[in-house]
Amino acid sequence: MGPHPAVAAIRLAVRRVLHDVITECSERASSDIERSRLTAAAVADRAAAPPPADERPLVLVACSGGADSMALASALAFEARKLSVRAGAVTVDHGLQSGSDVRAAEVVSRLTAMRLDPVESVAVTVGRDGGPEAAARDARYAALDAAAERHGAVAVLLGHTRDDQAETVLLGLARGSGTRSLSGMAPVSGATGRYRRPFLQLDRQTARKACLVQAIPVWDDPHNADPAYTRSRLRHEGLPALEKALGKGVVEALARTAQLSRDDADALDAWAADVESAVRDDTGQLECAKLYALPPAVRRRVLRRAAVVAGAPAGSLFARHIEEIDRLITGWRGQGAINLPGRVEAQRQGGRLVIRQG
Repeated sequence: MGPHPAVAAIRLAVRRVLHDVITECSERASSDIERSRLTAAAVADRAAAPPPADERPLVLVACSGGADSMALASALAFEARKLSVRAGAVTVDHGLQSGSDVRAAEVVSRLTAMRLDPVESVAVTVGRDGGPEAAARDARYAALDAAAERHGAVAVLLGHTRDDQAETVLLGLARGSGTRSLSGMAPVSGATGRYRRPFLQLDRQTARKACLVQAIPVWDDPHNADPAYTRSRLRHEGLPALEKALGKGVVEALARTAQLSRDDADALDAWAADVESAVRDDTGQLECAKLYALPPAVRRRVLRRAAVVAGAPAGSLFARHIEEIDRLITGWRGQGAINLPGRVEAQRQGGRLVIRQG
């Protein structure tokens, strides 16, 4: 008799991601061998010999102790033992609640019992930039990046589900964001594709059920039910209201929208990258007339890329900023410089668009 369907589903999702990671590591290793010009015999000897334990790629799971990440940790622990992968875990203590250090220690104990190694808890200080949710997210990813570098991990698995994806799409829609924001979370993201999200095609209940049938204790973060947080209100009030008005299937439809939007955004980003050099003059300045001739979706991407290159933080550069720059091209009436995040200025000068730090 096989595992419960929920357990089978999470394990299959993780197995697919681990196979991708192993394949990528193998391809990189082959490239390294080629570059080092090893002899054919040496290559054959290396390929025939099983890799020593310390050479197996390490994959970490980011685990809060909640149902999604505990289900992910259990699936990683199970699948890694069958593959040439080492599996470890990191839990981040944001220090935002009383007793958070105790909770982190309990999570470490549970992850260690799954035979994950290394396992560590990392305490962070959450700032205020961008609001509490954004600040906590920034601190968390900084800690995960540091842990991955410290342990030499090739990937970090995140427990975001299809429900999380639907919430992200709605949040982007509420902000009036563009196609890239509506595409939600990518299955692979971060530097060198570090972050992997195996559960984006699985719903939250599948992860919770997998924990239940395996008797895995989970921790429900009270912040997830706190109406002071936008995502919490969306989760407990907004999405249920949409499902009541539109019927079941809203979450699945929003997740499909994310994938379709991602495909469109990828195509438009590639187009913008291809034409960027063609809209610059010999000195590298953007030419307003050539920008004007581009389709708006492509032109705005060129403008965004130019602003980021000039020093504007990508995370602080919103649609309204790009619209203001765009009006220097499409609605020129002699207006002055546009101030952007990162002390960057955009200004039209003699038919050229100059974007630089002021």
